[in-house]
Parts: sequence; C-alpha cells; structure tokens
Amino acid sequence: MINLKKQIEHAWDNRELLKETATIQAIEKVIEHLDKGELRIAEKKAKGWHVNDWLKKAVLLYFPIRQMETMEAGPMEFYDKIPLKKNYKDIGVRVVPHAIARHGAYLAKGVILMPSYVNIGAYVDEGTMIDTWATVGSCAQIGKHVHLSGGVGIGGVLEPVQAAPVIIEDNCFIGSRCIVVEGVLVEEGAVLGANVVLTQSTRIIDVSGDMPVTFKGRVPANSVVIPGSYTKKFPAGDYNVSCALIIGKRKESTDKKTSLNQTLRAFDVAV
Repeated sequence: MINLKKQIEHAWDNRELLKETATIQAIEKVIEHLDKGELRIAEKKAKGWHVNDWLKKAVLLYFPIRQMETMEAGPMEFYDKIPLKKNYKDIGVRVVPHAIARHGAYLAKGVILMPSYVNIGAYVDEGTMIDTWATVGSCAQIGKHVHLSGGVGIGGVLEPVQAAPVIIEDNCFIGSRCIVVEGVLVEEGAVLGANVVLTQSTRIIDVSGDMPVTFKGRVPANSVVIPGSYTKKFPAGDYNVSCALIIGKRKESTDKKTSLNQTLRAFDVAV
C-alpha cells in the first residue's frame, strides 16, 4: 500500500505519468481495493474519523485514464467512463431494478438496494437498506444496519481532496427526503425525521434540556432530530431560517429495531 500511495501521489503532482502503464495499473488497483472494501476513503480511529486523501486522488485520476464506452444491461444502455458494479449474488447484495452502483463503490454482504444510486468511492456496510430513489454520493461512508429512507440524498465529495465525506455511523435511521451534505457526521444510533436538511452551516440545536445547546456539522449519537427553524435578522427584516432540532435521545437497546420503533412512537417523528 505504501508503494501504491507513492505512485498515486507522484501522478497527482505530475499528470504526464498518467500515460505510463505502471501508473495506470496502480490507479486501477486502488479502485479494485475500494470496490472490495479493502481500502476506504475514511476510517474511524481512536481520535475520530481520518480521511485518506490519497485515495480520493486515485478516484479523481481514474477518470482521465478511462475511455467512454457503451454499457448495456438488458434493454438499458449507458455511455460512461466508469463501469457498473457486478456479481451481486456472489457478494451477497440484494439489488432491485433499477438500482445502480458504480465500480469502485463497496457494498457489504446483506446490503439491500431498492431503485437507488451509489457512486464510486462510497462505502456501504453490512445490513444497510438504501431505499427507493435514495442516493449515496462519491466517497460517502454508510455504517452497518443503517436505513436510508425513500428520497434521501447523501452528498458526495471528491474535491478538495482533504475534505471529509458525509459519514453515517452504525444503526442510524435517516427519514424520507432528508439531505445530508458537506461532510456532516451523523453519529451512531441517530434518527433523522423526514425532511431534515444538514449542511456544515446548519444549526443543530438540542432543545431537550433546560437550555439549548447548538452543534454544527455533527449529530451526536442516539439523537432524535426533526426539522425546525429560528428567526434571524437581515437588513430587509426578520426571517425564519431552517435548522435541525434534537428533541430527545434514542434509548439504548440490544434490539435496535424495537428501540427505533419505540422512539418513533414516543416522539411522534415523521419518517
């Protein structure tokens, strides 16, 4: 891996190297490792999530070494540089027509894809459901036993290469039509009600205690979150600005599904 990293870094600094066979093979090898989950764009360490920016560079370098080609799937035709993921039966992934994942995206055993889209560099861990018309953007990291409900938009990021991807940790429930972008971290066990929109500038306000506590870019573990708004002064007057409200905490349970159902009923959260 050290040698691969050096080759990628050299090619990033000198694009003339993209003409050399050794460089092309190194880039393709990295994409194969990403596709199999042997490497990932971001990984959790003792001090938090670490971004492997050299892998993002490899993904970006993959595009110029690829040629446009026609790809067919039954009566459907595509014209692109990145091939589609294959061999779902062998890797233990259930794929409902017309779900699409690109080569270079990792899907673990037990993942279910309803008609949805997973882009290159993404990592989707075991037992996760990606529901109808949900999208998982480039390099996004989705944990184990996550449910992305219908129409959820998980943003992707390739540039700048040092930017963190969106990360949804294990056992999270993301409600219908939620949007999570700009490298927001949703920590383990969190529940986002329908239509919650999270960016790096979105105020995430915990209103479950006596005094509000504001977060940005991070949803604390086991939080139950709904859409909200607050009043902000502008030169033209006072207007409501969207935010997200933490209205409580999901209780720990050995049975996460039971815990989730109880949480949704207790807080009357739309999903």
